[in-house]
Amino acid sequence: MARRVRAYAGAVETRELRYFVAVAEELHFGRAAQRLGMAQPPLSRAISQLERRMGVELLQRDSHSVSLTAAGAVLLHEGRAALEAMEAAEHRTRRAALAAAGRPSIVLVTKAGASSELLAKLLHAYAAEPGSIPVDVMLCGPGQQARLLAGGRADVALLHRPFDDTTGFDTEELLTEGQVAVLPAGHVLSTHPSLRLSDLDDVPDLPRPRWPTSDGSYPPGPGPEVQSHSQLLQLISLGRTLMVSPDSCRSQLRDDTVAVPLVDAPRVTTVIAWPPSSRSLAVADLVRTAVRL
Repeated sequence: MARRVRAYAGAVETRELRYFVAVAEELHFGRAAQRLGMAQPPLSRAISQLERRMGVELLQRDSHSVSLTAAGAVLLHEGRAALEAMEAAEHRTRRAALAAAGRPSIVLVTKAGASSELLAKLLHAYAAEPGSIPVDVMLCGPGQQARLLAGGRADVALLHRPFDDTTGFDTEELLTEGQVAVLPAGHVLSTHPSLRLSDLDDVPDLPRPRWPTSDGSYPPGPGPEVQSHSQLLQLISLGRTLMVSPDSCRSQLRDDTVAVPLVDAPRVTTVIAWPPSSRSLAVADLVRTAVRL
């Protein structure tokens, strides 16, 4: 793996990129140092040395805050892309070595709790195909599939338009369906034959759940903080929140929750996605099996 990445006027080391990205994302040297597992003084010196060598100011600092300059914002964007590309190359290299050693497999990533019935059918059908290889299923949080696929941690993913970005991937459509509101059984809204999205606004006793953002923090709001699909379903059954989900989620619901159709919610299309650079015959076979289903 190359140890140096070319960036603008100087040669930026991979270590320096990791340091800078951590500080730029945290906008706090103390938190960035803790995240990197190092002391703050050497981190500050490394960033200052990087700025001197590149001949640009990347961060504006005062006694109370840290902010990105225009040049710093560019390096953050480019640095993330470079680090992700290197991580992807490392993962794919290790996977290729395992395959060469006679231990091939496919990693399929999907959002936990999504497309469960479709996924079960796909795995069963692919396993029956001649020459199939083991499929490792990676369950992740909302919106993480594309990052894991692009980063080389997975070979193929189940994504859901319009919520997941499929830009940069090859895709095949598998299923299009409507959406439902999942509510606690016995709630006044659960007795309606159908609802509109506006009916779910400002329901004081059922605030929307809050999922963590990419940096692990939660957006402000009155709704409960959730980390997993199973946790969310339990909170719904306890009457603490609600969920908007594709109609296929009905197969996972318990008796203490109710799914009510949403007549004006956008339809959701499940696609199977893979990197266009993939040359894996096993991935191609899995995709063909999915499309046939």
